[in-house]
Amino acid sequence: MMTLLEVRDVSVSFDGFRAINNLSLSIGEPELRAVIGPNGAGKTTFMDIVTGKTRPDSGQVLWGERQIDLLRLSESQIARAGIGRKFQKPTVFEDQSVRANLSMAVRNKRGPFAVLIWRATAQDHQRIAELAEEIGLTDRLDDRAGDLSHGQKQWLEIGMLLAQDPRLLLVDEPAAGMTPSEREHTTDLLKRAAQTRAVMVIEHDMEFIRRLDCRVTVLHEGSVLAEGSLDHVTKNQQVIDVYLGR
Repeated sequence: MMTLLEVRDVSVSFDGFRAINNLSLSIGEPELRAVIGPNGAGKTTFMDIVTGKTRPDSGQVLWGERQIDLLRLSESQIARAGIGRKFQKPTVFEDQSVRANLSMAVRNKRGPFAVLIWRATAQDHQRIAELAEEIGLTDRLDDRAGDLSHGQKQWLEIGMLLAQDPRLLLVDEPAAGMTPSEREHTTDLLKRAAQTRAVMVIEHDMEFIRRLDCRVTVLHEGSVLAEGSLDHVTKNQQVIDVYLGR
């Protein structure tokens, strides 16, 4: 498995508070990884750095076979390089149909000028149908996105990101606010996505992480505290002290 993303000795401070402290971690392709840690551990800041939203004070973020330093790229260049991010709150076009949302995502892959003259091809229609099936919304394609449940909106947004064919998908707390059956479907969706790409999931729900059945990275005070299977890290005394609190 090739290392797709490598974060090396990254630090960043906000008003004297060190949010990320000499952080080093990597993820392969394909791979599914869960990132856990107490509030303030640096999980969201880590994602902000990888996607170009936050510039660190020091360190490197290396990407792909050519080890491109992402810190030299803008947010849009990083997105075009193949990094997709899903925030905790779903952001879909509520007044548009599920089909239109997926269509916009497929279309956006073509760049700003091509979008102006874009017409859906048979291949595009097939891709939209495949995405709808992958996320479990085939029977809702012509429904308004705003009429979907919270969990279904999350799936639609994941589908819109998958339409861009990212090599790395960053997903922030996907299980929040979902019903048990929606959580189960989300786990299956992320596991399938990780068969062909890297998927990194930030999550607090331990049962959800157990179902993901993947390598877990524990962050604490902006650096890696432990890494391994969920069983391995939850038996680590330091992890128990700072995160599990028992």
